[in-house]
Amino acid sequence: MPHRKLTMLGLLGMFAVAAVAQTKIEKVVPKDVSPANGKAMFHEYCAACHGVDGKGNGPAAPALTKAPADLTQLAAHNNGKFPDVRVSRYIEGMDTVQAHGTRDMPIWGDVFKSLNRDPAAATMRVSNLTEYVRSLQAK
Repeated sequence: MPHRKLTMLGLLGMFAVAAVAQTKIEKVVPKDVSPANGKAMFHEYCAACHGVDGKGNGPAAPALTKAPADLTQLAAHNNGKFPDVRVSRYIEGMDTVQAHGTRDMPIWGDVFKSLNRDPAAATMRVSNLTEYVRSLQAK
């Protein structure tokens, strides 16, 4: 019986290695969109998961372990007030949403810092992206 368990573990290990070998991880350099244009940044950096309309229905959404947030409902879920600071801190990667468990969303603050050597440009990106998300709120 112990031999049988070792054989099963060995087979499972081989399948795991084969699965990892077939997974191709590709690093993509983000397009440098103007930090002044929140809408263009949203479409470039966020719409793949959150959808062009911000409702969490982007083309990459089905591949995620947790569905992307419906960004049009942030104010509604916060007693009608848009949570500016919380959204900015989440985009930057400073905060996580504990109820979500692991973080699938990229830490855009780090990405934005890599696009420009100027920290003010990264701050401008987060601010303008936050303002654009504010504009998506359901009326």
